[in-house]
Amino acid sequence: MARSAGVLLSITSLPSPYGIGTIGKEARKFADFLKKSGQTVWQILPVGPTSYGDSPYQSFSTYAGNPYLIDLDTLIEEGLITKELVDSCDWCWSEQVVDYERIYNSRFKVLRAAYETFKAKDSKSREKRKYRSFVRKNSTWLKNYALYMAVKSSFDMVSWTEWPEDIKMREVAAVRRYERKLRDDVNFWKFLQFKFYEQWESFRAYVNGLGIKILGDMPIYVAMDSADTWANPELFQLYDDGDPIAVAGCPPDYFSETGQLWGNPLYDWDYLEQTDYEWWFERVKAASKLYDITRIDHFRAFASYYSIPYPAENAINGKWVEGPRIKFFRMMEEECGKFEIVAEDLGTLTPDVTELMEQTGYPGMKVLEFAFDSGEENDYLPHNYTNNCVVYTGTHDNDTVMGWLETAKPEDIKFAREYCKMPPDEPFNWGLIRTAYESKADMAIVPMQDILGLGKEARMNTPSTLGGNWTWRVDAAVLTDELAEKLKTMSVNSGRLED
Repeated sequence: MARSAGVLLSITSLPSPYGIGTIGKEARKFADFLKKSGQTVWQILPVGPTSYGDSPYQSFSTYAGNPYLIDLDTLIEEGLITKELVDSCDWCWSEQVVDYERIYNSRFKVLRAAYETFKAKDSKSREKRKYRSFVRKNSTWLKNYALYMAVKSSFDMVSWTEWPEDIKMREVAAVRRYERKLRDDVNFWKFLQFKFYEQWESFRAYVNGLGIKILGDMPIYVAMDSADTWANPELFQLYDDGDPIAVAGCPPDYFSETGQLWGNPLYDWDYLEQTDYEWWFERVKAASKLYDITRIDHFRAFASYYSIPYPAENAINGKWVEGPRIKFFRMMEEECGKFEIVAEDLGTLTPDVTELMEQTGYPGMKVLEFAFDSGEENDYLPHNYTNNCVVYTGTHDNDTVMGWLETAKPEDIKFAREYCKMPPDEPFNWGLIRTAYESKADMAIVPMQDILGLGKEARMNTPSTLGGNWTWRVDAAVLTDELAEKLKTMSVNSGRLED
């Protein structure tokens, strides 16, 4: 991995008059800002369609793109919708906050109008031919996803586990009946994916054309309420009635006395091995088509995963179970070829996880907010790094650097200032950014909130909480040439960019 610098910013956090960031003009403007800033990596959060709680880590599909990210101005330019329709919608109460309820109530009305216009086009038109080609090429996942969303919408969005028994269990006659009954809705959901991927291809080409790589995020687990689980129950540890046998989470630790109960279904790794991990490898190939570099979230579960019997109120009574380990990754390389991966290896690492990291050779993650525990020696202090890692000031799950500064112990702050050799007049966030840039780590990634020196009000997510997360948005006015020049100078001085 070449020495490089990048910025972490969710696409949803981009400026937009329509309540949420998209992959349109503002995304290109931000890529231009990154180019001026000497950045060669743009890290984003998962881009799948989000469910209850709006977390990008709980998606209705591992393949589908989020309809919220489809750019409406592009649809206007294509003549699929009118600006008057878009402007008539209530998108947000603040340009700096995503209001998911408002967006949900407005966006699908607009997207449905775009579909109706598209549907009326000549079947021999270039657009219709491209659509049919997209549907054919992606049929293995698109057919299930579109039917799942159509059925889900017809039942007021309740989970598939609460559907009538015949369609819940995908009885052949029921599937055919719902495909006929909801044909138009099924085609609507296919159309949305066609537009998402069409726009994504253009967006990625623009970003790559600036010499910038997209670092995407692939959650290891899928949501219980997802097309993947509904359509492929044999891949997961489920009872015959569809209920999970055990679910994912993490054990009690310093941060939580009861651990974290995520609720995702666990994989049946024995079955997956018998099928040569086909489903997983197809998922990996799909991620490599979206991103230039893929961050695998919760990588440690490939070594051993935490299994919590279902149902459970908390994660106390879980146990560690051996995962597929190095065999999986050796087979993956044979099947999928080599591509860039970052392994999310945060937390307490057991010997089996450390061994798997060494065997794969993937770069892990180092977070500076974890480094300054009153002078205690730990792996997050930069003098302990090897080159083969990615250093962060913080992640989407941490408070911002300035938020951390408000709540950290005085002795920890003192140690951080001394360790980072911060002059009295250097803002704390820039002292940490400089330390990250000057470290041995091949890649340094800084959340946009830390570059802007924002406090806890700009935190992206607080784990194990519901509501108020994933809402922060950047103000276009702060992305100045002066800020870009400051970042570029730091990139050059730290050897992360050739002058």
